[in-house]
Amino acid sequence: MTTDYFSTIVNTPLFIRDKKISTRLFLAPMAGLGHIAFREMTARFGRFGLLFTGMCSARAVPHENPETSLVFKWRKQELPFLVCQIFGPEPDIMAEAAKRIETEGFFGVDLNFGCSVAAICKKGSGAALLKTPDLAAEIVRQVRQAVSIPVFVKFRTGWENNPAAAADMAEKFEAAGADALVFHPRVAPDRRSRPPLRQHIARVKNAVSIPVFGNGNTFIRKDGIDTMAETGCDGLSLGRIALSKPWIFASLTRGFVPDSSAYPDTAMTMTRLLLKYHDEKYGVKLYKKFIPCFSANFKFGHEICRQLIKGETMDDMRSNIETVFQTFPETLKRPSLNLFT
Repeated sequence: MTTDYFSTIVNTPLFIRDKKISTRLFLAPMAGLGHIAFREMTARFGRFGLLFTGMCSARAVPHENPETSLVFKWRKQELPFLVCQIFGPEPDIMAEAAKRIETEGFFGVDLNFGCSVAAICKKGSGAALLKTPDLAAEIVRQVRQAVSIPVFVKFRTGWENNPAAAADMAEKFEAAGADALVFHPRVAPDRRSRPPLRQHIARVKNAVSIPVFGNGNTFIRKDGIDTMAETGCDGLSLGRIALSKPWIFASLTRGFVPDSSAYPDTAMTMTRLLLKYHDEKYGVKLYKKFIPCFSANFKFGHEICRQLIKGETMDDMRSNIETVFQTFPETLKRPSLNLFT
């Protein structure tokens, strides 16, 4: 696949259920990172097909107040291209949450069967549901029956390295009514400690007729080209690279190349947007979660990260940015994986 052909494919609109997305790249759901402030910053660069929220508890969603919630919060103007991700092990509760999401006007709802964090799995949620595929499919079925908006399923290979089982699960999810799949080709226990296996995406894609989006380790254009060429997937879900370079969607779709000012401007913008939506203490906490991925852009990124997160106030963070970028640090072609873990 050539660069030009890749650009053509990712810029070709795609229908998910009865709704059209303009590009085939979207922001992956990321707990604690894909919050309203980061999504607004990403939207300033544009060229994504969809944005996804971080994980929202299905038990909480029906009663959440967006004015006070830390995660179930959005800008009205992003709803036409925003998907809300929910987690939980009970089909009826997941369906009730999906109803609220549809009522609020979201593009779609995403069912999290991929998070392998112990605290989530111990409750039978996230990737734990891959151990009980019939229950996972029942969740999809009840959510599908409850709403008319597109239903996405985010899932991993499973708890063992068995791509055939992943393909079987994909078939179950499609039969239950899923409209699109977001597949992360790693087993749950690995989290991100080993490279994703692209051939597993191909197995899943070949098993279903609905769109399949590949997820995992797309950091530069060649990664995206190789993933789509080798797997035939319909698009890409971008996570950590979007935190590192919020302009990645514009870069991959229209060749946007930022100048050096984009880096300090992005960090400064994040400080302002976080205070727009959160109090200072929580805003600084979210900023410090963002900075490791942002620092992955640079040679000696660990030291830059250490410098950028010193202090406890947002004024401290802004002073750090000014200090670090007095002399522009050397950037890396491929972000440092050590800061992406």
